[in-house]
Amino acid sequence: MSDNFQPQGNNVKSAAGMMEPGPANAQLIYILYFVGFLVGITTIIGIVLAYINKGKTGGFVESHYVWLIRTFWIGLLYSVIGAILSVVIIGLFILLATFIWMIIRLVTGLQKLNRGEPIANPQSWML
Repeated sequence: MSDNFQPQGNNVKSAAGMMEPGPANAQLIYILYFVGFLVGITTIIGIVLAYINKGKTGGFVESHYVWLIRTFWIGLLYSVIGAILSVVIIGLFILLATFIWMIIRLVTGLQKLNRGEPIANPQSWML
């Protein structure tokens, strides 16, 4: 038995590889957005990464960067509206609807990314 274990294959993604524009980076941004529901600063890191890498990839990944950027800004817009209107009960419903909308949008995008599919209409406000 040898003491020199060498991992086989290229199954481990390096941290530097996840920062390069591409599917791994887009996946990292989706994860940062999800973690952002618990730790808000990770969403800011995610939007910065999306802006840095937008336009640097071709193909299906580019639509995911647009989708992620729009998800951030639209979610922020409705969160602010919901927070302002939370003094009246309707704001709480807007905040809940925004949370559900973001979760569905992020899950949909992540599933398409993992299947290697583009977002059909990344400019959409809907799902």
